[in-house]
Amino acid sequence: MLPTTILVDEAPRCVVRPTDTRDLNRFIRNGRPFLLAASPDGTITHRGASDDELSKWRNALALHKAWGGEDETFFGVPLD
Repeated sequence: MLPTTILVDEAPRCVVRPTDTRDLNRFIRNGRPFLLAASPDGTITHRGASDDELSKWRNALALHKAWGGEDETFFGVPLD
């Protein structure tokens, strides 16, 4: 899958690159405490990453790879 922005109440929270829809749904389910930390009653949605969000994700991936990390072990980056 392409990098995907996770939104809480329509505000971008993080950018992730799940391997498939099942992986995305698992992240949203398991990441609920992290995602809703500032807004416990918030609504979680997702969409394709914007150019700015994609740039932040790519920079974080580059940092991950600089220390020897692999593409497959990098999942995402918080936006706030």
